[in-house]
Amino acid sequence: MSQLDSTGFPTTDDPPPSDGHGQVFLIDAVSDVDVHAANDWIDRHHDDGRPESVVMTGKALDELTDRSGGYDPLVTPLRVSWTKKPRRGLRVWAGAQRGEPRVIVGEPALLTDLTERFRASGGRSLSSYISRQASLTLDKAEREVIGSEYKVPRFVVEEMTERSQFRADLAELAASVDKPVSAVNSRVHEILDEMVATENKRAVELWGQLGAFFSRAYRVEVDTDRVAELRELDKSFPLVFLPNHRSYLDPLVLRPALLEQGFPLNHVMGGINVGFWPIGPLAKRSGVVLIQRKFSDAVYKWTLRQYMSFLLSKKFNLEWYIEGGRSRTGKLRPPRFGLLSYLFDALENSTAADAYLVPTSITYDRLHEVGEMAKESHGAQKQAEGIKMAIGYVRAQGQIRGTVYLRFGKPMSARGFLDEYDDKRVAVQRAALAVSHAINESTPVSPAALVAMAMLGIEDRALNQREMWSIVEPLAQYVHQRGLPTAGGIDLTDIEVMTAAVRAQVAAGVVTRFDDGPEPLFLLAQDKHLVASFFRNNAIHFFVMRAIGELVVLRTEDCPTGSVAADDLWKSALELRDLLKFEFFFGEKKEFGERLEDEVTMIDPEWRTGLDHQGYALKSLQAQPFHLAHRVLQPIFEAYQVVADQLMTLAPSVELDKPAFLKECMGVAQSRRLRQQLEHSEAISNELFDTALQLAENRGLLDPSGDAVAERRAAFAAEIAAWGHVARRIRTMVHVSLDSVDTHGGTR
Repeated sequence: MSQLDSTGFPTTDDPPPSDGHGQVFLIDAVSDVDVHAANDWIDRHHDDGRPESVVMTGKALDELTDRSGGYDPLVTPLRVSWTKKPRRGLRVWAGAQRGEPRVIVGEPALLTDLTERFRASGGRSLSSYISRQASLTLDKAEREVIGSEYKVPRFVVEEMTERSQFRADLAELAASVDKPVSAVNSRVHEILDEMVATENKRAVELWGQLGAFFSRAYRVEVDTDRVAELRELDKSFPLVFLPNHRSYLDPLVLRPALLEQGFPLNHVMGGINVGFWPIGPLAKRSGVVLIQRKFSDAVYKWTLRQYMSFLLSKKFNLEWYIEGGRSRTGKLRPPRFGLLSYLFDALENSTAADAYLVPTSITYDRLHEVGEMAKESHGAQKQAEGIKMAIGYVRAQGQIRGTVYLRFGKPMSARGFLDEYDDKRVAVQRAALAVSHAINESTPVSPAALVAMAMLGIEDRALNQREMWSIVEPLAQYVHQRGLPTAGGIDLTDIEVMTAAVRAQVAAGVVTRFDDGPEPLFLLAQDKHLVASFFRNNAIHFFVMRAIGELVVLRTEDCPTGSVAADDLWKSALELRDLLKFEFFFGEKKEFGERLEDEVTMIDPEWRTGLDHQGYALKSLQAQPFHLAHRVLQPIFEAYQVVADQLMTLAPSVELDKPAFLKECMGVAQSRRLRQQLEHSEAISNELFDTALQLAENRGLLDPSGDAVAERRAAFAAEIAAWGHVARRIRTMVHVSLDSVDTHGGTR
């Protein structure tokens, strides 16, 4: 264990008795200055017979291992670490000043013990093996000085490829792809050179500084409820952090927050699209694993599994974004199964007993790039990643101020999913959906989300302060009643909190304030509907079941007999569940039913006995203090209606040209909005058109060879129109209620 002596240099406890063995110090040096400092330390601490010292080079180690005659010294690694001034979140030895040398002493071992371990490993070069082991033990000792931030793997390619098992597996791979072993080995090394994170201390520090500059506009609030549990798991198992993806800033926000809580550096599995200079090379040297976005190469897949297996065996933590890309809508996108599948394969082939999946929620109350993503949803071309984009992005961060909320869901055992399901594909899918659900449940409701929800429900109409509060306050009470997480744990029923949120949205240009009349009025700024919907959608999953409950209750009014059975409600609910399955995570039918029943009961505890009474549904909903269906689901119905109507104009035998079709849908939607045939501007969205097409494809409506395609497309359009009609009735109900808001802020 390293200590400090009176000179300020670290020293070590007395080495174990050598029993007649000599001692050799292996100096890991990058410059002559390091060699001088290490030798000076040896001179200071060994006045009574100075041991031999050897600079750790291949030639010197070869000469050391070639000595004969029973030569078996105690080999002690030594390194000089040049520390900097302490900074927040970084642990250093007391008294450290910028530029001071610290001599790090690694765990010693007898040369014979090292030789035996080398032979057991099946390696090829004893001197290379000793060099790697010395560096690894020095890395471990150095982390006591500079902190766990620098826990990084060394000699990855060497350690992976020199194992006898790796060479045997490589031979099997070569046979399976019918290529020479030498050619496959060359390809594997080529992939590893591109993929493997080659961290070093200087790059890690520089990446941290760059991240702090990029994210300088934000204050990060970490909910520490799960941190103690995660720290305990981190002692024994690799952790796999799986965040949602809202922004390019996500990894730059998450890394310092985790380091601040005492976690080591994650290996971030990132796309090769961020590999441009200078971001890519720097990222790779500070823990980012650059992976091809799409690959079908069997050798590439095999190499990725081998690398992930290596990282798990060494208990290094991983991180990637389970949606695969940034959400353009603010809703959590469906999970991608690819990397999780590789993880499960790697776990089975590693020495790790388990790995724990950590659902991670990242929520922003303001975000610069939402405006650009909204333009993309309206058909604009996405700006390619590159240095020009990065420079513009950095500049934009200086123009806003906001808060990021970081929360963790309950960690999940990867081994547990493998043990529960015999089919690994099912295990992967169940794990991915469970993580996605946990991310949603961990995401807090922010004041910005409630303000956006209030404004989006009334579109072109301006609200005075009383009307605004008459909408927001019941929503906040609902959040409180359900015990939903809130951003920073704040009380959303506090009028001062929500007033500040409205002011923030005005400052951000999302909401416009009109002051030239008798009282201030607030309305959504022009062309900011998709921006507002992004922030509303961060929390929309908490409100969608209530919206479905409103729709299925009101639809009972259309029953010819005037009464409806509970089974009819359930049938309608399942119809909506299927219609919206590409927009939201609903869980299993049993869970869906339980949640729906809870929501309907909140609307009216006596709903079961009221079903038989004519007009019950309308009266029950009219009595509610707030309504959600038109705010949450009507824009989706309107976008889906555009797609369904356009599909009916397409000959069933014609193959769909998706880009051209989406362009037509965009024009139709804009035309309908101008003619007031669409009530929600956010329905003009390529993202919503795309999910509507996914649903249509799922129902076999895009297959030119399918049966009765034209008839089924018409039925699809009619189904959407029916639900859109119910949502519009609720919207009308809300507008009538708004008109009755009195001067005291109540309703008549």
